[in-house]
Amino acid sequence: MGYKIHMRATFKSLPEDPTELRAVSELMAAEIKAQAYQIEKLKKELAGHRKARFGSKSETMDQLAFDLQEDTEIAAASEAQKTASETDADQEAPAKRTHNRAPLPDHLERQEEILSPGDACGDCGGALKQLGEDVTEELEYVPGHFVVKRIVRPRMTCTCCEAFAQAELPSRPITRGRPGPGLLAHVLVGKYCDHLPLYRQSEIYARDKVDLHRSTLTDWVGRSTALLEPLAAHIGKLVRAGPALFADDTPVKMQAKGKAQTARLWSYVRDERPWCGQAPPGVWYQFSVDRKGEHPSSHLKGYKGVIHADGFTGFNDLFGAGLASEQACMVHVRRKFVDIYESEGSATAEEAIKRIAALYAVEKEARYKHSEERVVLRQAKSKPVFDDLEAWLSLQLPKISGKSNLAAAIRYALGRMPKARAYLDDGRLELDNNICERSIRPVTLGRKNYLFMGSKGGGDAAAIAYTLIETCRMNNVDPEAWLRWVLARVADHKMPHIEELMPWNWTAE
Repeated sequence: MGYKIHMRATFKSLPEDPTELRAVSELMAAEIKAQAYQIEKLKKELAGHRKARFGSKSETMDQLAFDLQEDTEIAAASEAQKTASETDADQEAPAKRTHNRAPLPDHLERQEEILSPGDACGDCGGALKQLGEDVTEELEYVPGHFVVKRIVRPRMTCTCCEAFAQAELPSRPITRGRPGPGLLAHVLVGKYCDHLPLYRQSEIYARDKVDLHRSTLTDWVGRSTALLEPLAAHIGKLVRAGPALFADDTPVKMQAKGKAQTARLWSYVRDERPWCGQAPPGVWYQFSVDRKGEHPSSHLKGYKGVIHADGFTGFNDLFGAGLASEQACMVHVRRKFVDIYESEGSATAEEAIKRIAALYAVEKEARYKHSEERVVLRQAKSKPVFDDLEAWLSLQLPKISGKSNLAAAIRYALGRMPKARAYLDDGRLELDNNICERSIRPVTLGRKNYLFMGSKGGGDAAAIAYTLIETCRMNNVDPEAWLRWVLARVADHKMPHIEELMPWNWTAE
Protein backbone atom coordinates (compact mmCIF):
# COMPACT_ATOMS: atom_id res chain seq x y z
CA MET A 1 0.00 0.00 0.00
CA GLY A 2 2.82 2.43 0.90
CA TYR A 3 4.56 1.74 -2.44
CA LYS A 4 1.33 2.55 -4.36
CA ILE A 5 0.88 5.82 -2.45
CA HIS A 6 4.49 6.76 -3.21
CA MET A 7 4.10 6.05 -6.92
CA ARG A 8 0.81 7.96 -7.06
CA ALA A 9 2.47 10.99 -5.49
CA THR A 10 5.36 10.71 -7.93
CA PHE A 11 3.10 10.70 -10.98
CA LYS A 12 1.14 13.67 -9.64
CA SER A 13 4.33 15.72 -9.43
CA LEU A 14 5.44 15.00 -13.00
CA PRO A 15 5.91 18.14 -15.15
CA GLU A 16 3.38 18.89 -17.87
CA ASP A 17 5.87 20.36 -20.32
CA PRO A 18 6.81 17.65 -22.90
CA THR A 19 10.49 18.61 -22.93
CA GLU A 20 10.77 18.48 -19.14
CA LEU A 21 8.75 15.27 -19.05
CA ARG A 22 11.11 13.68 -21.57
CA ALA A 23 14.11 14.72 -19.50
CA VAL A 24 12.56 13.23 -16.36
CA SER A 25 11.76 10.02 -18.25
CA GLU A 26 15.33 9.69 -19.51
CA LEU A 27 16.65 10.26 -15.99
CA MET A 28 14.31 7.62 -14.58
CA ALA A 29 15.25 5.18 -17.35
CA ALA A 30 18.95 5.69 -16.59
CA GLU A 31 18.31 5.14 -12.89
CA ILE A 32 16.32 1.95 -13.58
CA LYS A 33 19.13 0.66 -15.83
CA ALA A 34 21.73 1.43 -13.16
CA GLN A 35 19.66 -0.33 -10.50
CA ALA A 36 19.14 -3.33 -12.78
CA TYR A 37 22.89 -3.55 -13.32
CA GLN A 38 23.50 -3.33 -9.57
CA ILE A 39 20.93 -6.06 -8.91
CA GLU A 40 22.51 -8.32 -11.54
CA LYS A 41 25.96 -7.67 -10.09
CA LEU A 42 24.78 -8.56 -6.58
CA LYS A 43 23.10 -11.73 -7.90
CA LYS A 44 26.39 -12.85 -9.50
CA GLU A 45 28.35 -12.07 -6.33
CA LEU A 46 25.82 -14.01 -4.24
CA ALA A 47 25.98 -16.97 -6.62
CA GLY A 48 29.78 -16.91 -6.48
CA HIS A 49 29.78 -16.85 -2.66
CA ARG A 50 27.30 -19.74 -2.53
CA LYS A 51 29.38 -21.82 -4.94
CA ALA A 52 32.61 -21.06 -3.06
CA ARG A 53 31.00 -21.99 0.26
CA PHE A 54 28.92 -24.98 -0.68
CA GLY A 55 30.26 -26.17 -4.07
CA SER A 56 28.13 -27.11 -7.05
CA LYS A 57 25.27 -29.56 -6.65
CA SER A 58 27.22 -32.27 -8.46
CA GLU A 59 29.98 -32.23 -5.84
CA THR A 60 29.38 -34.97 -3.32
CA MET A 61 30.51 -35.33 0.25
CA ASP A 62 32.52 -38.38 -0.82
CA GLN A 63 34.60 -36.26 -3.17
CA LEU A 64 35.14 -33.69 -0.43
CA ALA A 65 36.35 -36.42 1.91
CA PHE A 66 38.74 -37.70 -0.74
CA ASP A 67 40.14 -34.21 -1.33
CA LEU A 68 40.80 -33.60 2.35
CA GLN A 69 42.28 -37.00 3.09
CA GLU A 70 44.39 -36.98 -0.06
CA ASP A 71 45.92 -33.60 0.66
CA THR A 72 46.54 -34.38 4.32
CA GLU A 73 48.37 -37.58 3.41
CA ILE A 74 50.49 -35.73 0.84
CA ALA A 75 51.53 -33.25 3.53
CA ALA A 76 52.44 -36.08 5.93
CA ALA A 77 54.49 -37.89 3.28
CA SER A 78 56.29 -34.67 2.37
CA GLU A 79 57.23 -34.07 5.98
CA ALA A 80 58.37 -37.68 6.36
CA GLN A 81 60.63 -37.32 3.32
CA LYS A 82 62.19 -34.13 4.72
CA THR A 83 62.93 -35.69 8.10
CA ALA A 84 64.01 -39.11 6.81
CA SER A 85 67.37 -40.49 7.84
CA GLU A 86 70.29 -40.06 5.46
CA THR A 87 71.38 -43.64 6.02
CA ASP A 88 71.47 -46.26 3.27
CA ALA A 89 68.08 -47.43 2.06
CA ASP A 90 68.76 -51.04 3.11
CA GLN A 91 69.43 -49.92 6.67
CA GLU A 92 66.42 -47.67 6.95
CA ALA A 93 63.50 -48.92 8.99
CA PRO A 94 60.52 -49.63 6.75
CA ALA A 95 57.66 -47.19 6.90
CA LYS A 96 54.38 -48.25 8.41
CA ARG A 97 51.98 -49.67 5.84
CA THR A 98 48.25 -49.44 5.95
CA HIS A 99 47.98 -52.36 3.51
CA ASN A 100 50.14 -55.20 2.22
CA ARG A 101 52.31 -54.61 -0.84
CA ALA A 102 50.91 -56.67 -3.70
CA PRO A 103 53.24 -58.27 -6.23
CA LEU A 104 53.61 -56.41 -9.50
CA PRO A 105 51.14 -57.74 -12.09
CA ASP A 106 52.34 -60.67 -14.20
CA HIS A 107 50.70 -59.35 -17.36
CA LEU A 108 52.92 -56.29 -17.58
CA GLU A 109 55.88 -56.18 -19.95
CA ARG A 110 59.25 -56.84 -18.27
CA GLN A 111 62.30 -54.81 -19.24
CA GLU A 112 65.54 -56.23 -17.87
CA GLU A 113 68.62 -54.21 -16.99
CA ILE A 114 71.74 -56.09 -15.88
CA LEU A 115 74.21 -54.24 -13.66
CA SER A 116 77.47 -56.19 -13.67
CA PRO A 117 80.55 -55.50 -11.53
CA GLY A 118 82.73 -56.60 -14.50
CA ASP A 119 84.77 -59.71 -15.27
CA ALA A 120 87.89 -59.01 -13.18
CA CYS A 121 88.36 -58.75 -9.41
CA GLY A 122 88.99 -55.20 -8.23
CA ASP A 123 91.43 -56.44 -5.58
CA CYS A 124 93.70 -58.94 -7.37
CA GLY A 125 92.59 -58.87 -11.00
CA GLY A 126 91.47 -62.51 -10.94
CA ALA A 127 88.47 -63.79 -12.89
CA LEU A 128 85.00 -63.46 -11.33
CA LYS A 129 82.41 -66.21 -11.25
CA GLN A 130 78.70 -65.81 -10.53
CA LEU A 131 77.23 -67.16 -7.31
CA GLY A 132 73.71 -65.86 -7.79
CA GLU A 133 71.87 -62.63 -8.39
CA ASP A 134 69.61 -60.06 -6.75
CA VAL A 135 66.59 -58.84 -8.71
CA THR A 136 64.80 -55.59 -7.89
CA GLU A 137 61.49 -54.93 -9.64
CA GLU A 138 60.35 -51.39 -10.23
CA LEU A 139 56.99 -50.30 -11.59
CA GLU A 140 57.59 -47.80 -14.34
CA TYR A 141 55.46 -45.83 -16.75
CA VAL A 142 56.54 -45.10 -20.28
CA PRO A 143 54.29 -42.98 -22.51
CA GLY A 144 51.12 -44.97 -22.99
CA HIS A 145 51.59 -48.00 -20.77
CA PHE A 146 53.06 -49.58 -17.64
CA VAL A 147 56.14 -51.79 -17.63
CA VAL A 148 58.08 -53.61 -14.96
CA LYS A 149 61.75 -52.77 -14.94
CA ARG A 150 63.83 -55.71 -13.63
CA ILE A 151 67.19 -54.59 -12.28
CA VAL A 152 69.40 -57.68 -12.17
CA ARG A 153 72.64 -57.52 -10.14
CA PRO A 154 74.75 -60.70 -10.37
CA ARG A 155 76.60 -61.65 -7.17
CA MET A 156 80.18 -62.44 -8.16
CA THR A 157 83.18 -63.88 -6.36
CA CYS A 158 86.85 -63.93 -7.34
CA THR A 159 88.27 -67.33 -8.27
CA CYS A 160 91.64 -66.31 -6.83
CA CYS A 161 91.10 -64.32 -3.63
CA GLU A 162 87.42 -65.10 -3.06
CA ALA A 163 86.58 -61.39 -2.81
CA PHE A 164 82.91 -60.57 -3.25
CA ALA A 165 81.74 -58.18 -5.97
CA GLN A 166 78.33 -56.78 -6.93
CA ALA A 167 77.19 -53.62 -8.66
CA GLU A 168 75.45 -51.13 -6.38
CA LEU A 169 71.72 -50.62 -6.73
CA PRO A 170 71.14 -47.22 -8.34
CA SER A 171 69.59 -44.63 -6.04
CA ARG A 172 65.87 -44.29 -6.39
CA PRO A 173 63.64 -41.24 -5.99
CA ILE A 174 61.72 -42.82 -3.12
CA THR A 175 63.67 -44.82 -0.60
CA ARG A 176 62.43 -48.40 -0.33
CA GLY A 177 59.75 -47.57 -2.88
CA ARG A 178 59.02 -49.35 -6.12
CA PRO A 179 57.92 -46.49 -8.43
CA GLY A 180 60.24 -45.51 -11.24
CA PRO A 181 60.85 -41.83 -12.07
CA GLY A 182 58.57 -42.07 -15.11
CA LEU A 183 55.65 -43.25 -12.99
CA LEU A 184 56.20 -40.54 -10.38
CA ALA A 185 56.34 -37.92 -13.13
CA HIS A 186 53.11 -39.28 -14.62
CA VAL A 187 51.28 -39.08 -11.29
CA LEU A 188 52.50 -35.53 -10.57
CA VAL A 189 51.54 -34.25 -14.02
CA GLY A 190 48.20 -36.03 -13.77
CA LYS A 191 47.34 -34.25 -10.53
CA TYR A 192 48.83 -30.78 -11.02
CA CYS A 193 48.77 -30.36 -14.79
CA ASP A 194 45.82 -32.48 -15.94
CA HIS A 195 43.91 -31.82 -12.68
CA LEU A 196 43.12 -35.47 -11.91
CA PRO A 197 42.72 -36.15 -8.17
CA LEU A 198 44.65 -39.19 -7.02
CA TYR A 199 41.59 -41.29 -6.31
CA ARG A 200 40.58 -40.85 -9.96
CA GLN A 201 44.08 -41.80 -11.10
CA SER A 202 43.85 -44.92 -8.93
CA GLU A 203 40.60 -45.86 -10.67
CA ILE A 204 42.13 -45.26 -14.11
CA TYR A 205 45.15 -47.46 -13.34
CA ALA A 206 42.84 -50.20 -12.06
CA ARG A 207 41.41 -50.50 -15.58
CA ASP A 208 44.91 -51.59 -16.66
CA LYS A 209 44.85 -54.16 -13.84
CA VAL A 210 47.46 -52.18 -11.92
CA ASP A 211 46.48 -51.83 -8.27
CA LEU A 212 47.83 -48.52 -6.97
CA HIS A 213 45.95 -47.54 -3.84
CA ARG A 214 45.18 -43.84 -3.41
CA SER A 215 47.18 -43.78 -0.16
CA THR A 216 50.19 -45.10 -2.07
CA LEU A 217 49.88 -42.30 -4.61
CA THR A 218 49.57 -39.63 -1.91
CA ASP A 219 52.77 -40.94 -0.32
CA TRP A 220 54.56 -40.76 -3.65
CA VAL A 221 53.38 -37.23 -4.36
CA GLY A 222 54.37 -35.97 -0.92
CA ARG A 223 57.83 -37.52 -1.04
CA SER A 224 58.42 -36.45 -4.65
CA THR A 225 57.54 -32.79 -4.03
CA ALA A 226 59.76 -32.76 -0.92
CA LEU A 227 62.62 -34.16 -3.03
CA LEU A 228 62.00 -31.53 -5.70
CA GLU A 229 61.66 -28.58 -3.30
CA PRO A 230 65.26 -27.33 -3.82
CA LEU A 231 64.57 -27.00 -7.56
CA ALA A 232 61.43 -24.91 -6.91
CA ALA A 233 63.38 -22.75 -4.44
CA HIS A 234 66.08 -22.19 -7.08
CA ILE A 235 63.46 -21.05 -9.60
CA GLY A 236 62.12 -18.65 -6.97
CA LYS A 237 65.60 -17.23 -6.49
CA LEU A 238 65.99 -16.65 -10.23
CA VAL A 239 62.54 -15.03 -10.49
CA ARG A 240 63.48 -12.55 -7.75
CA ALA A 241 66.81 -11.77 -9.43
CA GLY A 242 65.22 -10.04 -12.43
CA PRO A 243 64.79 -6.28 -12.94
CA ALA A 244 61.01 -6.70 -13.02
CA LEU A 245 58.51 -9.35 -12.00
CA PHE A 246 54.77 -9.91 -12.08
CA ALA A 247 52.79 -10.66 -8.91
CA ASP A 248 49.26 -11.91 -8.30
CA ASP A 249 47.33 -14.32 -6.09
CA THR A 250 44.25 -16.51 -6.27
CA PRO A 251 42.00 -18.01 -3.58
CA VAL A 252 41.93 -21.72 -2.76
CA LYS A 253 39.78 -23.37 -0.13
CA MET A 254 41.55 -25.03 2.81
CA GLN A 255 39.99 -27.22 5.48
CA ALA A 256 41.19 -26.32 8.96
CA LYS A 257 39.78 -27.16 12.41
CA GLY A 258 36.65 -28.67 10.91
CA LYS A 259 35.72 -25.69 8.76
CA ALA A 260 36.68 -24.18 5.44
CA GLN A 261 38.79 -21.07 5.15
CA THR A 262 40.08 -19.17 2.15
CA ALA A 263 43.79 -19.68 1.63
CA ARG A 264 45.91 -18.21 -1.20
CA LEU A 265 48.34 -19.30 -3.85
CA TRP A 266 50.72 -16.47 -4.74
CA SER A 267 52.30 -16.34 -8.17
CA TYR A 268 55.51 -14.48 -9.05
CA VAL A 269 56.66 -14.49 -12.68
CA ARG A 270 59.79 -13.41 -14.48
CA ASP A 271 59.34 -13.26 -18.25
CA GLU A 272 61.73 -11.20 -20.35
CA ARG A 273 60.71 -12.64 -23.71
CA PRO A 274 58.58 -9.62 -24.72
CA TRP A 275 61.69 -7.38 -24.68
CA CYS A 276 64.23 -9.98 -25.88
CA GLY A 277 65.83 -10.48 -22.47
CA GLN A 278 68.22 -13.41 -22.13
CA ALA A 279 67.01 -14.89 -18.85
CA PRO A 280 64.75 -17.95 -19.13
CA PRO A 281 61.15 -17.40 -18.02
CA GLY A 282 60.00 -18.86 -14.72
CA VAL A 283 57.10 -18.79 -12.27
CA TRP A 284 57.36 -19.30 -8.51
CA TYR A 285 54.30 -20.20 -6.42
CA GLN A 286 53.91 -19.84 -2.69
CA PHE A 287 51.06 -20.96 -0.45
CA SER A 288 49.61 -19.13 2.56
CA VAL A 289 46.64 -19.79 4.81
CA ASP A 290 45.29 -16.23 4.39
CA ARG A 291 45.76 -13.05 2.31
CA LYS A 292 47.65 -10.91 4.79
CA GLY A 293 50.20 -8.51 3.33
CA GLU A 294 52.91 -10.10 5.44
CA HIS A 295 53.08 -13.00 2.96
CA PRO A 296 54.14 -11.09 -0.19
CA SER A 297 56.37 -8.96 2.05
CA SER A 298 58.10 -12.16 3.17
CA HIS A 299 58.20 -13.73 -0.30
CA LEU A 300 59.75 -10.64 -1.92
CA LYS A 301 61.80 -9.35 1.00
CA GLY A 302 64.73 -7.29 -0.24
CA TYR A 303 63.48 -7.07 -3.82
CA LYS A 304 64.27 -3.67 -5.35
CA GLY A 305 63.10 -4.07 -8.93
CA VAL A 306 59.72 -3.25 -10.44
CA ILE A 307 56.65 -5.25 -9.42
CA HIS A 308 53.68 -5.42 -11.79
CA ALA A 309 50.65 -5.61 -9.49
CA ASP A 310 46.88 -5.14 -9.54
CA GLY A 311 46.58 -2.58 -6.74
CA PHE A 312 46.09 -5.03 -3.86
CA THR A 313 47.00 -3.13 -0.69
CA GLY A 314 48.90 -6.15 0.65
CA PHE A 315 51.74 -5.28 -1.73
CA ASN A 316 52.06 -1.70 -0.45
CA ASP A 317 54.78 -2.45 2.12
CA LEU A 318 57.03 -3.54 -0.73
CA PHE A 319 57.02 -0.09 -2.36
CA GLY A 320 58.87 3.05 -1.36
CA ALA A 321 62.25 4.75 -1.29
CA GLY A 322 65.01 2.16 -1.36
CA LEU A 323 62.42 -0.57 -2.00
CA ALA A 324 60.62 -1.92 -5.06
CA SER A 325 58.65 0.22 -7.52
CA GLU A 326 55.07 -0.43 -8.59
CA GLN A 327 53.87 -0.83 -12.18
CA ALA A 328 50.07 -0.65 -12.26
CA CYS A 329 47.93 -2.80 -14.53
CA MET A 330 45.86 -1.09 -17.24
CA VAL A 331 43.80 -4.22 -17.87
CA HIS A 332 42.13 -3.70 -14.49
CA VAL A 333 41.37 -0.11 -15.51
CA ARG A 334 39.87 -1.28 -18.80
CA ARG A 335 37.73 -4.00 -17.19
CA LYS A 336 35.80 -1.50 -15.12
CA PHE A 337 34.85 0.49 -18.21
CA VAL A 338 33.94 -2.70 -20.08
CA ASP A 339 31.58 -3.75 -17.27
CA ILE A 340 29.85 -0.37 -17.33
CA TYR A 341 29.55 -0.31 -21.10
CA GLU A 342 28.09 -3.82 -21.24
CA SER A 343 25.53 -3.08 -18.53
CA GLU A 344 24.66 0.56 -19.18
CA GLY A 345 25.77 1.28 -22.73
CA SER A 346 27.65 4.36 -21.52
CA ALA A 347 29.15 6.42 -24.37
CA THR A 348 31.85 7.73 -22.02
CA ALA A 349 32.85 4.20 -21.05
CA GLU A 350 32.94 3.22 -24.73
CA GLU A 351 35.23 6.15 -25.51
CA ALA A 352 37.55 5.22 -22.65
CA ILE A 353 37.76 1.65 -24.00
CA LYS A 354 38.67 2.95 -27.47
CA ARG A 355 41.42 5.17 -26.08
CA ILE A 356 42.91 2.32 -24.03
CA ALA A 357 42.73 0.09 -27.13
CA ALA A 358 45.01 2.59 -28.89
CA LEU A 359 47.64 1.99 -26.20
CA TYR A 360 47.42 -1.76 -26.73
CA ALA A 361 47.75 -1.34 -30.48
CA VAL A 362 51.19 0.16 -29.86
CA GLU A 363 52.06 -2.69 -27.48
CA LYS A 364 51.25 -5.21 -30.18
CA GLU A 365 53.78 -3.45 -32.38
CA ALA A 366 56.37 -3.26 -29.57
CA ARG A 367 56.21 -6.94 -28.58
CA TYR A 368 59.45 -8.88 -29.11
CA LYS A 369 61.44 -5.73 -29.83
CA HIS A 370 64.50 -4.85 -27.77
CA SER A 371 63.86 -2.66 -24.74
CA GLU A 372 65.49 0.41 -26.30
CA GLU A 373 63.29 0.12 -29.40
CA ARG A 374 60.20 -0.25 -27.22
CA VAL A 375 60.98 3.00 -25.40
CA VAL A 376 61.38 4.93 -28.66
CA LEU A 377 58.12 3.51 -30.00
CA ARG A 378 56.18 4.20 -26.82
CA GLN A 379 57.46 7.76 -26.51
CA ALA A 380 56.42 8.50 -30.08
CA LYS A 381 53.04 6.74 -30.16
CA SER A 382 51.87 5.76 -26.65
CA LYS A 383 52.78 8.81 -24.55
CA PRO A 384 50.51 11.28 -26.41
CA VAL A 385 47.59 8.83 -26.15
CA PHE A 386 48.32 8.13 -22.45
CA ASP A 387 48.54 11.85 -21.59
CA ASP A 388 45.38 12.65 -23.53
CA LEU A 389 43.46 9.81 -21.87
CA GLU A 390 44.43 11.01 -18.41
CA ALA A 391 43.43 14.60 -19.20
CA TRP A 392 40.16 13.53 -20.86
CA LEU A 393 39.13 11.39 -17.87
CA SER A 394 39.80 14.32 -15.54
CA LEU A 395 37.43 16.46 -17.64
CA GLN A 396 34.67 13.84 -17.62
CA LEU A 397 34.55 13.34 -13.87
CA PRO A 398 32.83 16.68 -12.95
CA LYS A 399 30.15 16.08 -15.62
CA ILE A 400 28.65 12.95 -14.05
CA SER A 401 27.14 11.90 -10.72
CA GLY A 402 29.85 11.22 -8.17
CA LYS A 403 27.90 8.22 -6.88
CA SER A 404 27.66 6.48 -10.27
CA ASN A 405 29.60 3.40 -11.29
CA LEU A 406 31.16 5.38 -14.11
CA ALA A 407 32.52 7.97 -11.69
CA ALA A 408 34.01 5.19 -9.56
CA ALA A 409 35.69 3.70 -12.64
CA ILE A 410 37.15 7.06 -13.63
CA ARG A 411 38.47 7.72 -10.13
CA TYR A 412 40.05 4.26 -10.12
CA ALA A 413 41.69 4.93 -13.50
CA LEU A 414 43.04 8.33 -12.42
CA GLY A 415 44.43 6.73 -9.26
CA ARG A 416 46.23 3.92 -11.12
CA MET A 417 47.50 5.72 -14.23
CA PRO A 418 50.34 7.64 -12.50
CA LYS A 419 51.64 4.25 -11.31
CA ALA A 420 51.32 2.80 -14.81
CA ARG A 421 53.21 5.62 -16.53
CA ALA A 422 56.68 4.14 -15.86
CA TYR A 423 56.33 1.69 -18.76
CA LEU A 424 56.63 4.61 -21.19
CA ASP A 425 60.26 5.16 -20.11
CA ASP A 426 61.36 1.56 -19.49
CA GLY A 427 61.15 -1.01 -22.28
CA ARG A 428 61.49 -3.88 -19.77
CA LEU A 429 58.05 -3.13 -18.33
CA GLU A 430 54.57 -4.07 -19.52
CA LEU A 431 51.30 -2.17 -19.66
CA ASP A 432 49.48 -4.84 -17.66
CA ASN A 433 49.87 -7.86 -15.38
CA ASN A 434 48.47 -10.39 -17.87
CA ILE A 435 51.66 -12.47 -17.83
CA CYS A 436 51.03 -13.28 -14.16
CA GLU A 437 47.29 -13.73 -14.58
CA ARG A 438 48.00 -16.44 -17.15
CA SER A 439 50.05 -18.27 -14.52
CA ILE A 440 46.98 -18.33 -12.27
CA ARG A 441 44.77 -20.16 -14.80
CA PRO A 442 46.13 -23.69 -14.05
CA VAL A 443 45.21 -23.18 -10.41
CA THR A 444 41.68 -22.03 -11.29
CA LEU A 445 41.27 -25.10 -13.50
CA GLY A 446 42.51 -27.31 -10.68
CA ARG A 447 39.95 -25.81 -8.28
CA LYS A 448 37.17 -27.23 -10.41
CA ASN A 449 38.47 -30.74 -9.85
CA TYR A 450 39.61 -30.69 -6.24
CA LEU A 451 37.47 -28.78 -3.80
CA PHE A 452 39.87 -28.15 -0.95
CA MET A 453 43.45 -28.08 0.20
CA GLY A 454 43.48 -30.40 3.17
CA SER A 455 46.31 -28.64 5.01
CA LYS A 456 49.08 -26.09 4.71
CA GLY A 457 51.50 -28.91 3.93
CA GLY A 458 49.33 -29.98 1.02
CA GLY A 459 49.25 -26.38 -0.22
CA ASP A 460 53.06 -26.17 -0.01
CA ALA A 461 53.38 -29.42 -2.01
CA ALA A 462 51.02 -28.02 -4.65
CA ALA A 463 53.07 -24.80 -4.87
CA ILE A 464 56.24 -26.84 -5.54
CA ALA A 465 54.57 -28.93 -8.22
CA TYR A 466 52.96 -25.93 -9.92
CA THR A 467 56.30 -24.06 -9.90
CA LEU A 468 58.08 -26.86 -11.73
CA ILE A 469 55.30 -27.80 -14.16
CA GLU A 470 54.36 -24.25 -15.19
CA THR A 471 58.01 -23.20 -15.55
CA CYS A 472 58.43 -26.15 -17.92
CA ARG A 473 55.47 -25.00 -19.96
CA MET A 474 56.79 -21.44 -20.14
CA ASN A 475 60.02 -22.84 -21.59
CA ASN A 476 58.19 -25.10 -24.09
CA VAL A 477 59.40 -28.19 -22.22
CA ASP A 478 57.24 -31.27 -21.78
CA PRO A 479 56.79 -31.33 -17.97
CA GLU A 480 56.33 -35.09 -17.75
CA ALA A 481 59.45 -35.84 -19.82
CA TRP A 482 61.52 -33.36 -17.79
CA LEU A 483 60.23 -34.64 -14.45
CA ARG A 484 61.02 -38.21 -15.54
CA TRP A 485 64.58 -37.12 -16.32
CA VAL A 486 65.11 -35.01 -13.21
CA LEU A 487 63.59 -37.51 -10.75
CA ALA A 488 66.09 -40.10 -11.96
CA ARG A 489 68.96 -37.77 -10.99
CA VAL A 490 67.95 -35.34 -8.25
CA ALA A 491 68.57 -37.70 -5.30
CA ASP A 492 72.30 -37.94 -6.16
CA HIS A 493 72.79 -34.48 -7.64
CA LYS A 494 75.05 -31.99 -5.93
CA MET A 495 72.99 -28.95 -4.89
CA PRO A 496 75.69 -26.42 -5.87
CA HIS A 497 75.14 -27.60 -9.44
CA ILE A 498 71.34 -27.47 -9.30
CA GLU A 499 71.23 -25.07 -12.28
CA GLU A 500 72.12 -28.06 -14.47
CA LEU A 501 68.73 -29.61 -13.66
CA MET A 502 66.62 -26.61 -14.68
CA PRO A 503 64.07 -27.13 -17.49
CA TRP A 504 65.85 -24.70 -19.83
CA ASN A 505 69.05 -26.79 -19.58
CA TRP A 506 67.27 -30.05 -20.46
CA THR A 507 67.32 -31.55 -23.93
CA ALA A 508 64.84 -34.19 -25.00
CA GLU A 509 66.54 -37.53 -25.55
